[in-house]
Amino acid sequence: MQAAQAGQEAPKSNIWMNVIFWVLLIAVIYFFMIRPASKRNKEAQKFKESLKKGSKVITAGGVYGIIDEISDTYVLLEIANGVKIKIDKNSIVSFTEPQNQSNDDKSSNDSSEKK
Repeated sequence: MQAAQAGQEAPKSNIWMNVIFWVLLIAVIYFFMIRPASKRNKEAQKFKESLKKGSKVITAGGVYGIIDEISDTYVLLEIANGVKIKIDKNSIVSFTEPQNQSNDDKSSNDSSEKK
């Protein structure tokens, strides 16, 4: 009788081990793959929204320019005096200068006064 009861107990523990394994696997996938990807997408969206006319930017192709016009899907970029190109908004990868340049100027002035 005890052998029969022990036989019935073993599969229940295996089922719980399988459930725990799958829950842990899903948690690892979420925290190491899905969450960081969604964070990057949010940051990219925030970057696209922060673009404005007059910002100095770099495109994915390495072209430096100043934003002249912004649309939902494209940007008109001035790359030289009178030379403008129309590019996809998603191809802008970064700014060429800090956004808070006035703060940088103040800190450089403060450091030169201390010397």
